[in-house]
Amino acid sequence: MRQYAKLFRKDILSAQPARLYRAWMAEFRTPFFSSYLINQPELVKLVLKERPDDFPKSGRVSEGLRPLLGDGVFLTNGEVWKRQRRIIDPAFEGGRLRETFPSMWAAAEGAVKRLEASVGQEIEVEQHTSHATADVIFRTLFSIPIENEIAAEMFREFHRYQRSQPLLNLAAVLPLPRWMPRFFRSATRRSAAKIRAAITQLTTDRHAQIEAGTAPDDLATKIMTTADPLSGEKFTAEEMVDQVSIFFLAGHETSASALAWALYLMAMFPEWQDKVAAEAKAGLVEEFSAISKLRISRDVFREALRLYPPVPMMVRQNTCPEEFRKREVRTGSQVVVSAWHLHRHERLWDNPDGFDPDRWGTENGKTCMRDAYVPFSAGSRVCPGAGFALIEGVLLLSMILKNYRVSLTDRPAPEPVAHLTVRSKDGIYLKLDAR
Repeated sequence: MRQYAKLFRKDILSAQPARLYRAWMAEFRTPFFSSYLINQPELVKLVLKERPDDFPKSGRVSEGLRPLLGDGVFLTNGEVWKRQRRIIDPAFEGGRLRETFPSMWAAAEGAVKRLEASVGQEIEVEQHTSHATADVIFRTLFSIPIENEIAAEMFREFHRYQRSQPLLNLAAVLPLPRWMPRFFRSATRRSAAKIRAAITQLTTDRHAQIEAGTAPDDLATKIMTTADPLSGEKFTAEEMVDQVSIFFLAGHETSASALAWALYLMAMFPEWQDKVAAEAKAGLVEEFSAISKLRISRDVFREALRLYPPVPMMVRQNTCPEEFRKREVRTGSQVVVSAWHLHRHERLWDNPDGFDPDRWGTENGKTCMRDAYVPFSAGSRVCPGAGFALIEGVLLLSMILKNYRVSLTDRPAPEPVAHLTVRSKDGIYLKLDAR
C-alpha cells in the first residue's frame, strides 16, 4: 500500500503495468477500495455514454484539485453539475466560437512575435506553449492580453501550482474523513489562493462592468449573464470563481500540453512538419472558415492528442452493484477510463505506438475515433470546450510552423509524467529556426 501511494504521489503513469495496453479490464485492490481500469469499448461506452449518472466522477480525484477548483464543473456531479452545464454550454456553441476567433488569432500572433527572440536557439517548448494558451484564455475569457498585470501574475502562479500539485494526493488512496487535513504542500495552497484571489478581482470588476453596461462581449460576460433555463438563477460570484478556475485549467493547461507534444512530434517527423507549414502558407488567413481547410494540421493535432492525451485518465465511481466481464464490481469502486492506455491499445489500433496522422482516413482510424478516442471524455460529460480546444490547437500549430522550423536537440527524449496534465518530466527542448 505504501509503494502504491508513493507511485501515485510521484507520477500516476508509473503505477500502471505494461499489460494494460492489451487488457480489456484490470482490477487493482488496496485495503480501502478496489479500482477497475476498463479498455473494452463496450464498457467505456456504458460508463461514459449510456449510464453516466450511475457512474459519477470519483470524489478521490477532487481531493487533489479542490484547493484551486472549488466546486467547479470539472468536479461536481448530479443536479449541481447539470445546472452548471446548462449555464456554461451556451458560451461554447458554434456561433460563439466564431466570435472568439479574432482573440485566438491575436494570441497566436503574439506567440509568433515572442518566438522571434529565440530564433537559432534551443527553447523549452512547454514554457512557450503555456504562455500562448494562457494568452488565448485571457483574451477570449476576459478580453485582456497576458501582458495585463493580473493576467501575468496569475499565469506565473499557475505555473508554480502545476508543478507542485500531483493529479492525486494522499486522500485519493486513503479514506480520510472530511475534517482531517489534506496534507497539501504549502506551495500548492499558496499558489491556489493567489490564483483564486486574482480571479475574484477579475470577476468582481466584470460584474461592475455588466451592471454599468460597459462589459465586452466575451466568454466571461456570456457566462455571467446566462441564467439557468430551469431555475432562472445565474452563477453567484463565488461560483464564477470556481468556473473560471476550471476554464483556465482546461483551456490553458490541457491545450499547452497538447501543443507542446505536437511540436515535439513535428521535430521527430520533419516530413509532416513541412506538410503542416506548406498548408498554413497556402491557406491560413484571419478568417474563421480557414480553420476547416487546415486538414493536415487537424489530423496531426488529433494524433498528438491520441499519443499524449493531456488528461491521462478519468475516474468514475459506481453507485450500484455491477458486473463487468463476469466480475463483480462492488458499489463505491473506482472505475477508470484511461485515455493513455485506450489510445495505444494493441487490440484496437493499427500501429498503436506509431505517429500516423493518415490513420484518421482509414477504416480502423474511423472506428477507433468513435469507440476508443476520448481526449475530451465522451457522452454527456464531454468537455464543453472541446471544439474551442481543437480550433485553438490547429491555429497555434499552423501559425508557429508557418513561421518557424523546430528540430530535435542532443538532449534525451522527453519523459511523459502526469502532473495536472501529461507533461515532460524535465521539459521539451527543441531547436527553433526561421523558415
